Amino acid sequence: MTRTIVASATREVVIGFDQPFCVIGERINPTGRKKLAAEMVAGNFETVKQDALAQVAAGATMLDVNAGVTAVDPNATEPGLLVQTLEIVQDLVDVPLSIDSSVSAAIEAGLRVARGRPLVNSVTGEEEKLEAILPLIKKYDVPVVAISNDETGISEDPDVRFEVAKKIVQHAADYGIPAHDIVVDPLVMPIGAMGTAGQQVFRLLRRLREELKVNTTCGLSNISFGLPHRHGINAGFIPMVIGAGMTSAIMNPCRPQEMEMVRAANVLNGTDPNCYNWIMTYRDHQPTATGEATAAAAPASSGGRRRGGRDARRARG
Repeated sequence: MTRTIVASATREVVIGFDQPFCVIGERINPTGRKKLAAEMVAGNFETVKQDALAQVAAGATMLDVNAGVTAVDPNATEPGLLVQTLEIVQDLVDVPLSIDSSVSAAIEAGLRVARGRPLVNSVTGEEEKLEAILPLIKKYDVPVVAISNDETGISEDPDVRFEVAKKIVQHAADYGIPAHDIVVDPLVMPIGAMGTAGQQVFRLLRRLREELKVNTTCGLSNISFGLPHRHGINAGFIPMVIGAGMTSAIMNPCRPQEMEMVRAANVLNGTDPNCYNWIMTYRDHQPTATGEATAAAAPASSGGRRRGGRDARRARG
C-alpha cells in the first residue's frame, strides 16, 4: 500500500489509501489576500499566526505555507520571507508543513530550516522545473507535489494530464526518488467552465491510484471557481474525490460544512475505525441559527502519530 510520510519535529502523518483523508490547510497564502501580503511585507505575522492556530484547531492535518507576496523579483524577496514564515509557524504548531513556492531558491531555503519531513509544493512536468526541484527532493529526502502540466500548459484532456504525471514519476525514479514520495495533483478544472471537470478528475484519480499507485492532492476549491455558494459545491466534491481515490487536498479547514464531509467520508471509507473521530468531534454538537452543526476540533491524532524530534528529522545532505 502506497504511503507518503510527512513529519514535523514531533508528529508524523501518513498519507495513504488506507489512512484518513489528509487536510492541508490553505490559509497561509498571500495570493489574492492583499491585506495578508501587505502585513507580511511589513514584517507583521499576526494574521499568519492566527490562521495557523485556527486551521489546526479546526482539524487540519498539515499546513501549506506560501510567502509569494509579489510577482516583482520573487527570487530576491521570497526565500527570506518564506524562511521567516516557516520558522514562525513551526514554532507555533506541531503539524507537518507543506513548503509552497514556485521559486526554486525559496524551496531550498525553506528545506534548510524545516523540521521533520515537510512536503514540497511543487514540481511540474517542465524539464527546467524537473532539473531544478528533483535534485532538492533527493538531497533532503522529502516528498513532493507533482502538478500535471508541462511546457504545453494545462491540457483539458485527462489522458494527457495522466501522461505528464507518469513522466514526472519516471523522472523522479531516475533520481532515486520512489513513487510513494510523489503526490500527484491531477489539476481540478472549474466545473462552471467545463461541465465534465468532475467526471474527468474522478476518472484520472482512479488511473493514478491503480496504474501509478501514487497518492494525490488538489486545490479543492478550484472545482467551484466562479459559481455562487461555492462551499456547497466543495462539500459535495469532497466525498466523491475521496471515493475515487484522492488522499489529500489543499483546502480551508475552517469551513465546517467541508470538514464535516471529510470526516463523514473517513467513516464511510473505513479510515475512521469504530467512528471514533466522528463521535469525539460531534457528540456534543449544537445546531447554529442557520441549522449547521458546530463541533470541536477532531482529536489530534487525525491519522498521524507522534514520535521524537530526533527520529523525525531527516539527514540534510
